[in-house]
Amino acid sequence: MKTNAARLLDTLGIRYELRDYDAGDEHLPAEEVARRIGFPAEQVFKTLVVRGDRTGVMLCVVAGDSELDLKALAKASGDRKCDTVPLKDVQPLTGYVRGGVTALACKKDYPTFVDETIELFDVVSVSAGTRGTQIVLPPADYLRATRGKTGPFGRQKPQGEK
Repeated sequence: MKTNAARLLDTLGIRYELRDYDAGDEHLPAEEVARRIGFPAEQVFKTLVVRGDRTGVMLCVVAGDSELDLKALAKASGDRKCDTVPLKDVQPLTGYVRGGVTALACKKDYPTFVDETIELFDVVSVSAGTRGTQIVLPPADYLRATRGKTGPFGRQKPQGEK
C-alpha cells in the first residue's frame, strides 16, 4: 500500500523500499520494529513530536535504541525548553497515529531535527506513515525529503530501559 510518505518520495524521485511487518494491536517499541524488519535498532529511526516554547511544534528523529535529548534539541532549535507533546495531540498535529508518525508528508511542514547518527549508515528505516510499514532509504535522501537539520539529539537509553 502506498502511503503519503511514499508518494512524497515518488514525487521527489527518491528510491526506497517498503518493508511490512506484523504490528499487532499494541504499540511496539522501535527495538521490536527493528527486530521484525531485520535491522539493528540503531538503524531504525523513530519520529517524536515535540513542542518548543519559541519554535512551537517540531519533529525530532532519533535512533530506535536512543532517547531524545530535549536539552540538545532546545539549544539547536533556539528554545529555552522543549517537551514531547501529549499522545492525544500527536494525530491531530501530524495526521499520523502513534507508531506511524513520520516527518515525510506530515499534516504540516514542521521543522525537523534528525540525530546525526543517521549519517553513519548506507540505509536507514523510518515509519512509512502507518503502523506495520517502514521505508528503507539512504539517509541523505531522507534528509533532503524532510529538510532535516542534523545534530546530537539522541542519547543512549540507561541500561535496562525499554
